[in-house]
Amino acid sequence: MSETAARALARMFERMSKVIEAEKDHLSELDGAIGDGDHGITMSIGFKAVTAALAKLDLETASPSEVFSTAASGFLDAVGASTGPLYATGFRRAAQMLAGRDVLDLAAFRDMLVAISEGIRDRGKAQRGDKTMLDVWLPVAEVATAAVTNNLSKSDFWKAVEIAAENGATATATMIATKGRAARLRERSLGHPDPGAVSAEVLIKAIARLDL
Repeated sequence: MSETAARALARMFERMSKVIEAEKDHLSELDGAIGDGDHGITMSIGFKAVTAALAKLDLETASPSEVFSTAASGFLDAVGASTGPLYATGFRRAAQMLAGRDVLDLAAFRDMLVAISEGIRDRGKAQRGDKTMLDVWLPVAEVATAAVTNNLSKSDFWKAVEIAAENGATATATMIATKGRAARLRERSLGHPDPGAVSAEVLIKAIARLDL
């Protein structure tokens, strides 16, 4: 029996949780240089809550929209700090974007990436260049949109997405923080990659490397 779209997305979130868990200490170490030092722990808690919430969902009958709505609620319930509302808003936007759809084609993944990035942007009031996770999410959304417009293959679509994520995260080391706790450091934040951008890169690569 073929995998439902909802089950595929639940598998995606499970993979995201696993890679965050593997990178948890590294992410917190990065955060220790310019923030509170708990980013890895926070992300781990959030994604574990997401997988726990999705485990209660009937994935044979659920829609992709329901998966993202459940993920949003699970993340927000577990993480009250700034990261929680940001990802919860992104996931809710994805739920709205995927409403009434049950096919995970490249257009659906483009819309998912665009919705998450716009949700995070609108909730956090940040922009590209502010040294945040948006320095990964926004370029990824742009590249995904261009890839679909140019009819790239599935493998080329995800390759372009991965490259955009990696370049975006790397670029944050050359930026001065203007948002969050790192903004207090100003020029002293130079040379340090933003931990939120690095975790976003990790998440996007986890999605790209799944057989979805």
